[in-house]
Amino acid sequence: MAAKTFPIEAGHIMMFARSVGDDNKVYYDEDHAKGTEAGGIIAPPTFVQSSAQFDPDYFLRPKVGQPWFGSGKNPTGVDRSAGDGGRGGGGGGGGLHAEQHYEYHRHIKPGDVLTATTKPGKTWEREGRRSGKLVFSESVTEYRDQNGELVITARGVGVRTERPVDQKQEA
Repeated sequence: MAAKTFPIEAGHIMMFARSVGDDNKVYYDEDHAKGTEAGGIIAPPTFVQSSAQFDPDYFLRPKVGQPWFGSGKNPTGVDRSAGDGGRGGGGGGGGLHAEQHYEYHRHIKPGDVLTATTKPGKTWEREGRRSGKLVFSESVTEYRDQNGELVITARGVGVRTERPVDQKQEA
């Protein structure tokens, strides 16, 4: 259960909104935002995902001098002989992010300093048609503000396959 702390700044909110193509003025125009129900600039719904950028060890960030798994059908730098897509999680197949759920307790606003604490959630299994057993694992991240108030609860679900899907069967 590692806790990561990150400050919420108006510029970060604006850049995040722009990066996801959301031009709602409540994310960047203080005068406009004051006249809304929120009463000031607030962060877009999925903004807490950007908290990963405050973690120097975030596993998806490329590291200088280390192979990176990249993206696309044939990622680079992955050691498939590890049996888990190079992620170190075990199993003979691969893993992927399956779901993300957010429960909002209040708006995030500039000046907040959030602390994210992640803990394991539920785990369950299902049988896949082509990849054998599918193992689903939930992680629960609570984002609390500088006063310890719960702001957002995020639940992510990952799935790991027992074995790789035979590419010939997919065609």
